[in-house]
Amino acid sequence: MNKNTSLPLKIAVLAVLALFVFFSIYTGKYLLSFIHDPELFRNWIESYGFYAPLAYIGITVLQILVPLIPGEPMEMIAGYAFGSLKGTILCIIAESLGSIIVLFIVKKYGRKIVEIFFEKEKIDSLSFFKSSRNKILLYALAFIVPGTPKDLLCYLAGLTDIDSHILIPIITLGRLPSIITSTLAGDHLGDQKYLSAAIYIGIAIALSAIGILVYRHIERKNKTED
Repeated sequence: MNKNTSLPLKIAVLAVLALFVFFSIYTGKYLLSFIHDPELFRNWIESYGFYAPLAYIGITVLQILVPLIPGEPMEMIAGYAFGSLKGTILCIIAESLGSIIVLFIVKKYGRKIVEIFFEKEKIDSLSFFKSSRNKILLYALAFIVPGTPKDLLCYLAGLTDIDSHILIPIITLGRLPSIITSTLAGDHLGDQKYLSAAIYIGIAIALSAIGILVYRHIERKNKTED
């Protein structure tokens, strides 16, 4: 952490990290079971009964607050455990909640909170998102296209002077294409429709590959202009 970070902020961040570690240890084996024994994972989710959606939302929000793993696996897990429709709704709720929390935390505490989770060089390399005259369009494109580092961009969004009323729809609804393809793939896996699941996974991978290429092009173009 930065030496200038205030003590209350350090305590708050450490508390969130401790909570995340606890949830990671407790849920880790079940999340991993999704890979080698999906039915075990589904049974674990169902064991929460009425609280299963809340458990999923809590885990997903923590994943966004402490961005150590990509969001796509969590979206696929939602589709598998809850079905494509309910899974999509839960993903939208969880990822929107996590994104909005991140946005307002960064708006309040500034760059020092971003540097807790991301390297200074990485933040500097994306400074064009803050300085570009077309920054609203850049953020919209970066969030709509699958495959881009949305958790990082969500943190960086709080460093811009873009109004929160504009940013919130971008960082929430912009995730929909990724959410839909991932939850559909998970849902079809759950129904053992492996061919359909493979098609949706293929679509997700293709869109992510295109997204990465578009993102890198934007990154190179804007660095050249700087």
